[in-house]
Amino acid sequence: MRRDEEFSEFFTSRFDWARRTAYALCGDWSEAEELAQNAFVKAYAKWPRVRRDSADAYVRTILTRLFLDGKRRVRGREHPVAEVPERGVGGGFGEPDSQLHQALQRVPPKQRAVLVLRYVHDLSIEQTAAELSCSTGNVKSQSARGLAALREAYGEPLNAESA
Repeated sequence: MRRDEEFSEFFTSRFDWARRTAYALCGDWSEAEELAQNAFVKAYAKWPRVRRDSADAYVRTILTRLFLDGKRRVRGREHPVAEVPERGVGGGFGEPDSQLHQALQRVPPKQRAVLVLRYVHDLSIEQTAAELSCSTGNVKSQSARGLAALREAYGEPLNAESA
């Protein structure tokens, strides 16, 4: 029972943080909520072995990997729906329709993940490499490419891809 209480407290205090991180990665509040929920489900399954001082990092790693795995699986697919869904509510990442946010969503997923981990979560190159299971060189190159892509996308007019 102590495990459930401990996890419940962690979940309650950190869910919004995880949802905002997911939103920074995917740019959609519905998808962000689903990613955050799935990350906590996976964390709960391993909770007895999770060190409490690194639980945030553990959940962030799961969240980032879920995002990247999802992008690999559904790359290039469209998901038609009968009705346009209602727009989700904001969660503190800034204005969802800001030019910077739209530019970030134009950056390829792996580069976006690196940018979010490095510059939103302020992780070191080594920490980012550990979370993404890649080399520090990969993080450096993805950072450089991601920043270049972000600069290029940020300089484009808003909604350029829908024009």
